[in-house]
Amino acid sequence: MWRPDSWASKPLLTQQARYPDESALARATDELSGLPPLVTVAEVERLKAQLAEAAAGRRFVLQGGDCAESFADCSTASITNKLKILLQMSLVLVHGLETPIVRIGRIAGQYAKPRSDELETRDGISLPSYRGDLINGAEFTPESRTPDPRRLLTGYSLAALTLNYIRALTESGFADLGHPENWDLDFVQHSPLAGEYRDLVDELKHNLRFFELVAGGRPPELKRVDFYTSHEALHLHFEQAMTRDQDGRWYNLSTHFPWVGMRTAQLDSAHVEYARGIANPLGLKVGPGVKPEELLRLLDVLDPRQEPGRITLIHRMGAGKIAQGLPPLLKAVQASGRRPLWIADPMHGNTASTSAGYKTRRFNDILAELEQAFALHAEAGSRLGGVHFELTGDDVTECLGGARGLKEADLRRAYKSLVDPRLNYEQALEMALSIVACRRSQERAAHKAG
Repeated sequence: MWRPDSWASKPLLTQQARYPDESALARATDELSGLPPLVTVAEVERLKAQLAEAAAGRRFVLQGGDCAESFADCSTASITNKLKILLQMSLVLVHGLETPIVRIGRIAGQYAKPRSDELETRDGISLPSYRGDLINGAEFTPESRTPDPRRLLTGYSLAALTLNYIRALTESGFADLGHPENWDLDFVQHSPLAGEYRDLVDELKHNLRFFELVAGGRPPELKRVDFYTSHEALHLHFEQAMTRDQDGRWYNLSTHFPWVGMRTAQLDSAHVEYARGIANPLGLKVGPGVKPEELLRLLDVLDPRQEPGRITLIHRMGAGKIAQGLPPLLKAVQASGRRPLWIADPMHGNTASTSAGYKTRRFNDILAELEQAFALHAEAGSRLGGVHFELTGDDVTECLGGARGLKEADLRRAYKSLVDPRLNYEQALEMALSIVACRRSQERAAHKAG
């Protein structure tokens, strides 16, 4: 019988930090297990129902946020800016796709990151790799890099504060579609996209005023939005401590939408063993090296009852590999009779390093993968039901290109990410506009073919 600690029986504990004091880790996880949940079962089930609708083509998913949240980012400005850019993007998508948007933030818990190497070496000195603030610090010192179980409790507290502020904003009228000026970022007025976005806002406000006149008022559902959280279910001690039993079903109540990453998605891994037993909707990252038969076996384990909304397949191939890697997976899943939600992560397969050592991504590569994803799904008779971006509402310079044409020399101006490069507010907004363009192009092609 599955239990929240069943994963511990697995021999391959990949991507798990090595704590020097196991008794301190046990004390921290025991304390965590007695703290209130961060999300509710009702919220988790509501998201699952909406993801099922997205798989059926009745919604579109926007998932975005930091590659790895920093404890220092738990501030009013940082949280508000992330929410603002996701609301701006969803406004563009609602208007352009004419479809309800499911908003999921990589926020309030994305404090741990998988790493390819156990150690990092600088000037002949090797220390444990930085694995996110939930585990250790980014500063290259033995004290900072030693995993500290007290960080689990700090992560819980900051996630709770973040969620509380997000709920206060989304419930108090901040997300009112009739007042998108609430979401303006100070620097968006200088963006080359400002005019196009302002025209869209003006058109939407005009349409809402007309609707209010006809209907005699604005429906309350336009004054607030559902906003869900997500993070990779990576640190299994933390995830286990936040897993609670409700009426015989186990839920991870640290987040609405946990996902399993590529590095931990082996069939016999501890992470898959943990994920199979929780009732949350699950994301599963799928890369170009995944074989169709491997994916089907994973789906049999993670979703044996084929529950609607249970599985979201997040493909991350790379612009140069998606045309070869994605179609066999689409074909195999379709032939199996499964109908999961597919969403595209066009970020992770397009990472490269500059000559100066900056880890970056090119906007054109991200867009190329996204455009191919829409086309390949259409050709296969499938449906791309959402997108997954690493992004920030801040004015950073981490990804090359975009409307402002950021070049390698620009990266040093505001490169702030501790792990992976993110789209800035302007590039993220441009990506939302590109999604609308992709979908409209598809619709025109289908109309001509029909």
